[in-house]
Amino acid sequence: MKKIAIAAAAATLLAATAAQADDSSNTQTSQNTAQTAGSWLFKAGVMSIIPDVSSSDLSSPSQPGTRVDVSSSSTRPAGGIAYMLTDNWSLEVPLAMPFSFNVKGDGTISGSGKIGDTKVLPMTLFVQYHLFKPDTTLRPFVGVGLTYAYFYSETGNGTLTGLTNPGGDDSTKLDIKSKFAPTPQLGLDWQMHNGWFAEAMLAKTFLKTKTTLSTGQTLDIRLDPWTAGVFVGYRF
Repeated sequence: MKKIAIAAAAATLLAATAAQADDSSNTQTSQNTAQTAGSWLFKAGVMSIIPDVSSSDLSSPSQPGTRVDVSSSSTRPAGGIAYMLTDNWSLEVPLAMPFSFNVKGDGTISGSGKIGDTKVLPMTLFVQYHLFKPDTTLRPFVGVGLTYAYFYSETGNGTLTGLTNPGGDDSTKLDIKSKFAPTPQLGLDWQMHNGWFAEAMLAKTFLKTKTTLSTGQTLDIRLDPWTAGVFVGYRF
């Protein structure tokens, strides 16, 4: 399902960009609506994070092939603030509620189901380049950002304890290391009337982190999440 969602989001962006390129008349908005230098852009909508997970084996002592996966996606209300440095270059800070994910067994423990959960708050600063003139109705953009993924409220359950500390007195706890990661981005703005605009975006964060259990065992995880969002915004 997550591959279908990613493909659909990418197809939407590419189709809209193709439509823009094929529009020889280059339908344009008024200067009052255009995203020009000095403009502030505020937007609100929804955002989904779709992990693309691979993990190493849990360190000894553990059964060979003990790995983990993460629930397929998490969707939250989201928004963002951007500032147009020039008619083409901008800075953007996305805003979102924390995302929640279930951690589940994979590899030789794939049938164990949920073994824990975590919350994550991704914080990103994007530098973006907007194509075409500022008063173009459909305006694609590309961006590159630096994301800090802050993990907190990590919790292990009885299944995790049974797998890693059977017969022990204490339940197994887990800690996921917060990390910085690069995030390229592709998006499209549809400038409407009186300062309003709609936006679709797709981004990929290349995130590798480490999970440490209270038993001393560790696990390297590559999360590499896709992020897809749709928004409505206003230009000041």
